[in-house]
Parts: sequence; structure tokens; C-alpha cells
Amino acid sequence: MQGRRLATTDEIIAIVSPESDDVVARLAAWTDERGVGLSTVDVGDDVDDVYDENRATLGVTIGGDGTFLEGIKTFAPRNVPQLGVNTGTLSFLARVEPEDLEAALDEVIRGRATVDSRQQVAVTGPRIDATGINDVMIEHVPPENPIDRKITRLDVYAGDEYVGEFEGTGLAVSTPTGSTGVSLSANGPIHYPANNHTLQLVPLHTHQLGVRPIVVSPETELRIVTQGPASLLVDGGRAHVILEEGEEILVTGADKLAHVVRTSYDDHFFTAISRKLGWNIRGVDEPPRLPAGASGGVVTDPSASENGEADVLEHALTIATEAAEAAGEPLRELHGQVESITVKSDKSDIVTEADHQANRIITTVIDNEFPEHGIVSEEHPRRKCDGGLTWVVDPLDGTGNFAHGNPNYSISIALLEDRQPVMGVVYVPETDELFTAIEGRGARRDGEPIRTTDRDRLDESMLISGYDPDGSFLSQFYQETRGVRRLGSAALNLCYLASGSADATWEYDTYPWDVAAGLVIARAAGATITDERGEPFVFDLETDERTALLGSNGPLHPALLEHLETGLPGRR
Repeated sequence: MQGRRLATTDEIIAIVSPESDDVVARLAAWTDERGVGLSTVDVGDDVDDVYDENRATLGVTIGGDGTFLEGIKTFAPRNVPQLGVNTGTLSFLARVEPEDLEAALDEVIRGRATVDSRQQVAVTGPRIDATGINDVMIEHVPPENPIDRKITRLDVYAGDEYVGEFEGTGLAVSTPTGSTGVSLSANGPIHYPANNHTLQLVPLHTHQLGVRPIVVSPETELRIVTQGPASLLVDGGRAHVILEEGEEILVTGADKLAHVVRTSYDDHFFTAISRKLGWNIRGVDEPPRLPAGASGGVVTDPSASENGEADVLEHALTIATEAAEAAGEPLRELHGQVESITVKSDKSDIVTEADHQANRIITTVIDNEFPEHGIVSEEHPRRKCDGGLTWVVDPLDGTGNFAHGNPNYSISIALLEDRQPVMGVVYVPETDELFTAIEGRGARRDGEPIRTTDRDRLDESMLISGYDPDGSFLSQFYQETRGVRRLGSAALNLCYLASGSADATWEYDTYPWDVAAGLVIARAAGATITDERGEPFVFDLETDERTALLGSNGPLHPALLEHLETGLPGRR
């Protein structure tokens, strides 16, 4: 989950441990001052009465790691990101200290926090169906007579492959988040938990020297069969069952990930490891700062270049990229719902909601970073800035495709300087393609440079058509070329021209928000953009008149214009 999406938070649900009244009062004051809703529930209570899936919700736990684990049980199934405030002892999970509460939350709603996706573990079997963020422990049942045998034997299979018989006090199947101490006791590694989607099979007090922990993918189906009674616990007892001899359980990665919010005020993972476990690889308590230009956990000014001067366009590109990727998440989620709905009115509601959510994320992120800039959006026209810098946003270009479950839709974000596009980002949520450009600095797809083709013959070229009301462009060029395709997204058409997936593109008429970002990208990749008469294309944010667009790789442009001479509306 992209951290920028948190900028649209309008509701907080706090799960509160006993004796946390002071922190709750501060949280209430913070939410009241910023107009954010707040509901509090005690640990163990249900949140169904206060949770609204249509509101952008942040989960907060106030307590120790135990309270945090209860939050995971509550928030992860609802796909709600979670921030942990530590009012207990030193924690691995709840790592924001109470004195940093307000500053950490300010960072969250400005979209400056990050969100780690954490792998969960799922177990099913006789009398058990549970999910945990830490581990599943299968251990011997303590005998009534303390001098009786205290071991258990477990047969383990990974898929259809027999791993072997484990003899000892039991096994743990842990996530990267859980059971660090258990892993170390079996000579296993420390797992860095952020976005680490693995599981680890750890023997407990094994009676064989050669047995070591095994790391598997979350898709691996671990089948464990008992040779005698065994006690099964999930996350330290939040689910518990006694297994009988010969019973089988299935352990695998859970379908739902947990989303953990991290801020610069967190006690970082390796700091917590060093303090709690006495890890002596670090000679100092606080880490040194990273060298200039290095990436990592040190917060730096993203707009600063090597010479210390702010590069507004580079910073704008970074923010636009993060905003587009964050907005892509709800579009992907809602796109899947569109595909399963048959009622036209319901489908329309989802498309409207998708537009609204994506637009809100993008404009909120831009507002937070550039409050002095103008913003114009197709869905919700906003403030305009005479001259200077203005953003032009199309949160969902290709609405018709989206409504029919077609993946050819995109997010388009451009920045205008003196009324002309100078920076563009086009993101394709379903393919995770990212097209970017700054005027005069080249165009890129997923960080790699792109260029237009160099074909100059129609019969060797592939064309893309946008809106073509009477089919004139199609009829003029279909037989003369290798084909004419229509994608249904003007922004994508220009990006595919830029990347060489097509040699030319035609739009009968355009709207500024459809083409602003694509224009920058196509031109930066070497494209020639004109109207249907070969005159330079004029971008005008204020016009209500039809504006045709003909884009090509450049060498093909003369042939296109010649062939258009008598074929298109207005040219006959």
C-alpha cells in the first residue's frame, strides 16, 4: 500500500489498552483540530459498529505489542493500514513513542509515511481455522508426570514433497515479523520484516544436530501430521487447539497481508533489535547518517539536488509519481468489482467512486506538497493559477474501458509552467507501467529511456486512433498500414507513440486533461505533434473548442498529412 494514499485519511479507529487515557485524550485533540473522525474501542471489542468501508480509515493501536497484534486481527482483514503507539515496554511492532504521537500523525496525513506490507500465516485443520502475524507453534503437550517423555514427533510435507520427521519439543512456522528469538535459538537468521513475504519452518529443541530452519514461499503448503498429542498456538495463544495423534494441519501464507504504517518517528527495526537482543554489530545506539545521495531510512529533502538548489520539476515528478501510484491502488481494487457486477447502475456507481477516490488522493498529495500551485482536474475543477505553475489531472483516462473491465485505462498528471505542459506522468494501474518526462530531459518507461520509431513508410507502420466519430481515420489508413488500433485512452495513445509501440496516433478532438501529460512524454521521446493540417499543436487549458491532434514519430509525418488531405472531416 502506497504511503501517499494515507493523505486522504478522514477517520481513525483506535484500539486502546487499559491505562492509556492521556494518550487517547491527545489523540482526540489532534483529530478534532484537523477535522478527522475518531472512534475508540477497547482491546478485544468489535469495531463493526464504528467501521465504514467507504471512509479512508487509519487504524491506531495504543498499547504494547499485544495490543498491536489485536489490531492486526481487526484491521488486516479490512485492508486498513495500522500505526502502533507504544505505551507498554519496548516493542518490535508498536514503535511510535507517546511523545511523538502528534508529529507522527502529521507525517501520516501529509502522505510522508510509508506502509510496509507484512506477510501473515494461516493454519487450517481439525477445530482450527486462524490467521496470525507472528507464528504458528506446534509443541508437545506437557505430561501429567513431570518425569515422563517431553518430546513430540511431527511429519512435515512441503506440497507433495516429504521434508522429514522432526523430533523435539515441536515446530514453529513463523513470518518475518514473528519469532526472531525462536529463529536465533535454532541458528536461524534475523528476517527484516518490511515487505518480506516468506515463511520460516523452525525446529524447536531438535534432537538432531543437522536440522536447521527452512525458508519457503507463502504459497508453499506445509502439511504437518502429528505422531502424538500436540498443542497448537497462533500468535502466542490468540488461537489454540490440542491436536490428537494422526491429525493433519495445513499451514501456508495468508491471503490478506497486514499493512503497517512507518514514520520517521518510529524506533527502527535494527535499533529495536540492538536494544532488546543486545546485538553487538552496532557500536553506537543511534545509527550514523547516510552519505549524501544514499537511499534508506534517513529523511532528506527530496527536492534538493547535489548543489543544494531545489529542482522544482524533479521534485514535482517524484510527487506526481507517488500520487499516481497511490491512486492506482483503489482503481485496481474497484476495477475488480466492476468486472463482477452485471447491474448497470451499480457499475456506474463504482466508476464514479473510482474517479472520486483517485482524484482525491492525487489532489490531496499535490496540495500538501505544493499549496501555492494551481490545480485543474477533469472531475473536480479547482483553483487556477494565472501563469506560474498549475497541475492538470485526469484521475481516470479511459472511463469506458474501466467500466467494462478493460485494463486499458490510465492516470494522467501534468504540470504546466506559463500555461504549457513541462512535466508529465502517466501510470497504467493494471500493468504497473509508468511513463514519465520532463521537457528537454527525455522520456522514460519504468525508469528506462524510450524513443519513437524511425519508420517513414505507411505500409510498415502501426497506427493508433482515438475518437474517430465517423470512422474516417480508420477507413483512410487501415488498408495502407499494418493496422489501426483504438485503445480508448488518449494519454496511453501518446505514451505508446513515445515508446515505439505505435508509429502515429490520431485524435479527432482532445481535452486538455486527456493529453497534457502525454504531450510532454511524446515530445520528450522525439514525437512530432501537430493538428490535422500540419500546424503545431496548441495546448490551451481554457478552450472549449475542438482541437485535433496528429502525433507521429517524425519521419512518418509527411506521409500522414498527405494521406489526410481529403479523408478527414473538415478536409473535404
